[in-house]
Amino acid sequence: MPSHTRRHASLGRAWRASILAAACVLSLAGGLLAAGPAQASALPTATLTLTKSSITLAGVTQSGAYNVLSTGTGFKENGAILFLLKPGVSTAEAEGILKGGAAKDPNNTEKYGSIVFDAEVTPGKTSEAQTYLQPGQYIALIPGEGKGAKAYSFFSVSAAAAPVALPTPGAIERSIEFAFRGPTTLHDGEVVRFENEGFLVHMDAAIPAKSHSGAKEIAKDLRTGHEKGLEKLVAGEPFGFAGPMSHEAFMQETITAKPGWYVQACFMNTQDGRDHTLLGMERIIRIVK
Repeated sequence: MPSHTRRHASLGRAWRASILAAACVLSLAGGLLAAGPAQASALPTATLTLTKSSITLAGVTQSGAYNVLSTGTGFKENGAILFLLKPGVSTAEAEGILKGGAAKDPNNTEKYGSIVFDAEVTPGKTSEAQTYLQPGQYIALIPGEGKGAKAYSFFSVSAAAAPVALPTPGAIERSIEFAFRGPTTLHDGEVVRFENEGFLVHMDAAIPAKSHSGAKEIAKDLRTGHEKGLEKLVAGEPFGFAGPMSHEAFMQETITAKPGWYVQACFMNTQDGRDHTLLGMERIIRIVK
């Protein structure tokens, strides 16, 4: 099943560790991104609850759009993934994969299903995002860094007669091989959808820069792999617009990040170990009021 270890490539180690801990899953913790009350109030609420050794999802019975609230206790930071199993994949088969940690590369999970939701959870804080769940058998899991899942549980979603639809986003940001597509200016308070239209697993991280020129330098350094001293150009904690997601998966939230210049980046790896940033998955965007 999906592992977060593929997010750890070769940025200056201390700085990359802080980015990937804070950003490389859908890092909504801390209120940097959260579904706005007006948009979320119309959606059914699902609650993901994590401890050091368990993960449960409540509030989901039928297919459709949900506002997902993620909370946790007993750990420093964890990821929460919802994984949709392909028809015909048994829970026993999935359990064997979870315990064995066979799929160290998230791209290898395609034969079993798809990553449809990926949230970062920090104790004491509630992350919030909107997603759409298709009918099927799912696994809620805490990834185990390539050593099998730390915890998991199964749940089923039945087909709704009239599924609730997601709110129409004000903007759509798309990940492809190997680039980002969509507006380069986002607005504070705007509902934005982040979706993966690539065939590989992609993520969408955001690195705050001190200035436009600083953003240019960050993007250049990521693109060329010259990352020494990159932390000096960063203006605060990086965060994630979207964690690693499978082909056609998407999530959406309201932008509440501080206005300024940012560098979008995907830190997933190719089979030969290169960051996607080296292949063009970095660009400058701006958040305005």
